[in-house]
Amino acid sequence: MAELSLPELDPAGDRAVFRQIADHIRDAIGRETLREGDKLPSEAQLMQHYGVARMTIRNALQVLQSEGLTVAEHGRGVFVRSRPPVRRLASDRFARRHRDQGKAAFIAETEGAGGKPSVDSIRITEVQAPVEVAERLRLGEGDSVISRSRRYLINGQPVETAVSYVPAEIARGTRIEQPDSGPGGIYARLEELGYQLDHFVEEIQSRMPFRDEVRALKLAPGVPVFRLVRTAYAVDGRPVEVCDTVMSSDAYLLSYELPAR
Repeated sequence: MAELSLPELDPAGDRAVFRQIADHIRDAIGRETLREGDKLPSEAQLMQHYGVARMTIRNALQVLQSEGLTVAEHGRGVFVRSRPPVRRLASDRFARRHRDQGKAAFIAETEGAGGKPSVDSIRITEVQAPVEVAERLRLGEGDSVISRSRRYLINGQPVETAVSYVPAEIARGTRIEQPDSGPGGIYARLEELGYQLDHFVEEIQSRMPFRDEVRALKLAPGVPVFRLVRTAYAVDGRPVEVCDTVMSSDAYLLSYELPAR
């Protein structure tokens, strides 16, 4: 393989042959000898180079695909997976200055990083608060919330889905119920309604995606997601919104600045 130099197998090694091959290709991707969008050598080329059976090569390629490093395109071959733009999830993304500029957090941060933000799949309903949401919002049994679900994209690539829950007694009949909630997003609308925001509490966990999340975020096999649940509190201590977000893990770098005093 003149275009790509791969090491030879270690016959004395205790690592399975297909895993050695996967290691070699993974290393080439890590060193950017193989870059995003590059085509891997064909199965026939890899068989010839390593002197192994086709099934061994396929097992190696399956390892790389399960790790989210490669993608197979029918009739074309296997390619290094192109990753969506990484968006820094900064600790100040909900600062009031962004709302004062008429920009919701996602738009402000994505534009600041040079990306093109967009939102689709917007759906707004009034529903009974799910148990977890009711607990976070300190609602009674059977109380309703306005649910706003949507999908966020950067440069046309989906990177997260989110569902916001606002107590219906606050949001009913307001612009929060409209697909376009206006400049600064729903946090700006909450403050216009008199609920001055004081702080947010976020909880983050990592897990493998559910089937509908794989479809919505167009996730490659092996790519986990972050689930981030955020609760917004007004200055009087009342929780006024819960946002349940699922993010493609390879689209985000979580970055927080924490005080040391």
